[in-house]
Parts: sequence; structure tokens; C-alpha cells
Amino acid sequence: MATKKTKQTETVNLIDTFQDFKEMKNIDKTTLVSVIEDSFRSVLQKTYGHDDNFNVIVNPDKGDFEIYQNRVVVPDDEVTNEATEISLSEARKVDDDYEVGEEVSQKINFSDFGRRTILTLRQTMAAKILELEHDNLYNKYKDKVGSIILAEVYQIWKRETLLIDADNNELLLPKTEQIPGDFFRKGETARAVVLRVDNLNNNPKIILSRTAPEFLERLLEQEVPEINEGLIAIRKIARIPGERAKVAVESFDDRIDPVGACVGVKGSRIHGIVRELHNENIDVINYTANPKLFIQRTLAPAHISAINLNEEDKKAEVYLQPDQVSLAIGKNGLNIKLASMLTGYTIDVYRDVDDNNEDIYLDEFKDEIEEWVIDAIKKVGFTTARQVLDAPREMLIQQADLEEDTVDDVLNVLRAEFDE
Repeated sequence: MATKKTKQTETVNLIDTFQDFKEMKNIDKTTLVSVIEDSFRSVLQKTYGHDDNFNVIVNPDKGDFEIYQNRVVVPDDEVTNEATEISLSEARKVDDDYEVGEEVSQKINFSDFGRRTILTLRQTMAAKILELEHDNLYNKYKDKVGSIILAEVYQIWKRETLLIDADNNELLLPKTEQIPGDFFRKGETARAVVLRVDNLNNNPKIILSRTAPEFLERLLEQEVPEINEGLIAIRKIARIPGERAKVAVESFDDRIDPVGACVGVKGSRIHGIVRELHNENIDVINYTANPKLFIQRTLAPAHISAINLNEEDKKAEVYLQPDQVSLAIGKNGLNIKLASMLTGYTIDVYRDVDDNNEDIYLDEFKDEIEEWVIDAIKKVGFTTARQVLDAPREMLIQQADLEEDTVDDVLNVLRAEFDE
């Protein structure tokens, strides 16, 4: 009796497992039936050496299955393979009308296969279904790379945030892909762009981003109908997430001002995007294939006196009046940094001086000023002595991240040089 109870329990467990599988997400009924049938046939092949004379019937709506073994009736003393043949006397126990040469189809109680075989089948089915789920998830999201999705925040960790989509698929938003100032609460919805789909060992991981340029691009496409309609094209985007961004746009219709269309009346179109990006300032610029003009536009609001380009090295020397230097560089050097990112040129800013006024490169002062101090000043965009002297003292302290005494020492050395 114990053995019979065990067999019944195993059969119930197997049907329960099958019913669980038929509820699996993102798997169509036809594919599910095919996978489960293949799993059964795999066990039959291992048990009998083949599965040619078996019918496997899967009932997806009922959540169960049936297996029938088909055997040819042969005379009682001529059975050579019990898996494919049945004696006449055994066949007539099923039905008195059977004759030699006919085929007998008998239902098999799968629990008779034994506990180990049933466990193997459960594991095989689980592995195949899991593989199917992974394939479906990968195929679903590989075509969504670069697209915005809306998902629910499910779990928040130190290094990443777990989100769940409408089909309960898990999506990862790493901390490095979050905008400074992002703060999520469990249960709220968040927007992000699909950055990539990793698929190591057929275990797909969907990586999201809110810092990628594509996120800003998709937001603009949602807010500006002219972009979706193909009347305006986004040519380039440069971002320092949460701080500032520059977007180069071009219009294919002379009647449409691309900058005005993107910004909207009184900023109506851009304001929603700015809020989504935690007050990230967005400069929209008219794109041009003329590199000098493009650099000039990206350095706005500064007015450029002259530009010298080195096309081979992708370097630009930009000359400005002293009062325009700080505008070109921008707060914390963001304006010139974004201009370089957008144009692809390394931009060096120079103070526009009369030919009679000499100037000296900072590197000439290495005997009197420590090299790391010179490098810190150069990172801000100043490469000559007069550029530094013409810059506001507070600007040097803040943007070069130098102590006040250090800045004063530098200014004294440079003034002494020109006083002489």
C-alpha cells in the first residue's frame, strides 16, 4: 500500500508541476506543449531505447497528460521485443477481438516508471521551460535597446535598483547609470532607457540607464512631435548627467526653427524633461557641418574672436576677449567640456591680446610653480599667464580646486614676471 500511495503522490506532483508550467509567462501554448512532449519523449527513449511507438498527448487546458504505447500483436511464442510487440493472448485480455498483425494501444501509468524517472522528468521540464523563458526575455529586450521603458521599482540596493516590468521580468538599474539626485521608493514607477542586454550562459540581464545620451534623446522624441515626424533630427548629444547637457538639432523644413520647436513656447516642451533629469540644464543648439561655426555655437553665450583648427589632431584654439573667457569655460568648466564632447574637438581657450602684449605659457613657470598646480589650472582651460591673471581669483579657487594661498602665490609669481 505504501508503494501505491507513493506512486499516486508522484503522479499528483508531476501534474502539479505541469500546471505550474502552463502558467509560465511569455510562453505560448503551442511552444509549451512541444517542450513538455519533448521532455516525455526524452524519458521514454532512455527507458525503452526509442519512442517511435508511443503517443504523448498533452492537455494544456486541463493541465495533465496521457501516454499510449502502441504494440503489434504476434503469436504467443514469437514475441521478440516486448516494447514493440504483444502476444495474442495478452492482447485478447484487452479485447477479445484482437488478431495477429493488429495494433494494440494501451495507456501507460507514468507513475510506474519509478520515482527517479519522474524526478528526472520534472527536472528536464523545469530546465527546458527556464531556457525558454530566458530565450523569450532576451529576444524581447534585444530589440528594445535604446528604447524607453516604464517599470515598477521593486527592490533598492546600494549598487543597483531592481525594477519589474508589466510581465514581471526583472530589470537592473545600476547606481552608475542613475542620475545624481535619483531617489526611488519601492512601488513607484521609473523611466529609463534599455542600455544593453547581457546574456552570459543564456542568463539574460536587462541593464537600464538614465545617464545615457539615448535617454535624453528618447525624452525629446516623446515631447517634440516634429522629431517623431522626421522634420527635425537630433544630430549629437553630450551630457554630464544631473548637471548640464548640449543637444545639436537640425531642421529639414526651412519654416521650422529646430531650437524653438524643441524648447517650446516659454520652455513648455523642455521643462518636463528638465524635471525628469533633476534640473539638468539643457542647451539646444543649431547643428552645422561647419566645424568653426559649430564650435562657436557650442561655446555660447561666449563671443568668439577667432578660431584656429587642427583637423588632423582634432584640436581647436579659441581666442576670446578677457571678459568672455569665463563664459566660454562655464561653471566648473562644464561649458567647454560639453562643447568638446559635442564637437569632437579638444578646445583650448586663449585670451585675445594685442600683438604688442606678450604672453607666456604656464609650463614656462615650472621652476617657480609646482607642476600639479599648473596642471590643475590648465584643466580649467587656462594655458597662459595672462589668461590666469585676467581670470577672477574666486574662479581659480573654485574651478581649479586650489587653496586660496596657493592661488595667491601663483598670481604673485605671474605678476612679478610681467612687472619685470
